Amino acid sequence: MSTLFRRRGAVRASAGRIGAMALRHLYLLRTSWPRLLELMYWPTVQMILWGLVSTFLLTNSSWVAQASGVLLAGVILWDVLFRGQLGLSLVFIEEMWSRNLGHLFSSPLRPWELIVALMMISLLRTLIGMGSAVGFAILLYHFSIFDLGLPLIAFFFNLIFMGWAVGLVVCGLVLRYGLGAESLAWFMIFAFAPVSCIYYPLEILPDWLKHVAEALPSALVFEGMRSVLFDGVFLYDLLWRAMALNALYMALAVAAFMAFFHSARKRGLLHQIGE
Repeated sequence: MSTLFRRRGAVRASAGRIGAMALRHLYLLRTSWPRLLELMYWPTVQMILWGLVSTFLLTNSSWVAQASGVLLAGVILWDVLFRGQLGLSLVFIEEMWSRNLGHLFSSPLRPWELIVALMMISLLRTLIGMGSAVGFAILLYHFSIFDLGLPLIAFFFNLIFMGWAVGLVVCGLVLRYGLGAESLAWFMIFAFAPVSCIYYPLEILPDWLKHVAEALPSALVFEGMRSVLFDGVFLYDLLWRAMALNALYMALAVAAFMAFFHSARKRGLLHQIGE
C-alpha cells in the first residue's frame, strides 16, 4: 500500500514539474508582445504571399483549378511542421541563452519531463501562430483548412510529431556543439522541404528520390492531403505508414537527445553553455 502511495506521489510530483516548466514559458509569452508577434508574423506573411500565388494559378492552371486552395493547404500544413520544430528547439535554446540548464537539472526535473514540457509549449506556440494564418486564409481567400474535415487532425499531429523529432535532434546537436550550432533550429527543417512534396505530387520526383520521400511522414501527409482535396478520399494506408515512421523517428530522436544530454552532463557542460 505504501508503495502505491509513493508511486502516486511521484506521478503527481512529475506532473507538477512538467506543468511548472510549461507555465514558465507561457508567462514569458504573456509578458512579451514581440514573442507573440513573432509567432504570428511568418505564417501570416506566407499566407498572404502564397495566397496571391494561389489566386493567380487558380485562373491559369487546370491542375490547381481541380482543387481550390491546394497551395494554401500546403502552406498551412507545412507551417505546422516548421512551427512544431522551431517552437521546441527555440524554447530549449532560450534556456541555454539564459544559462538556465544547469539550474534546471540541479532540481528534481528529469530530462524526459523537460522533453514533454518542450512539446507542450511547442504545441501552444504552433496553435497561436497558425490561428492567425488560418484566419487570414478565410478572410482574404475564402479558404478554410477545416474543410479537410477529420483528416486534418491526423495531418496536424503527424506533422507536429515529425517536427518534434527533428527539434529534439537539433537540441541534442546544440548541446553537443554549443550555441554555435543554434542556426540549425532555423534551417534544418527546410532540408526536408524538397522531398516533402508540399506543392507537387510525389511521382514527379526522380526514382531514387522517391524512396527518400516515402520514408518521410511529411511526404505521406501531403500526398494524403492532395487525395482529400482532389478526390475526396482519405488514404488510411498513408496515415498508418506516417504514424509508424513517426514512432520510429521519435524513438531515435529521444535516444539521440538523451545521449547528447548525458554526455554534456558528464563533461560538466550544462553550467557552461550560454551567452
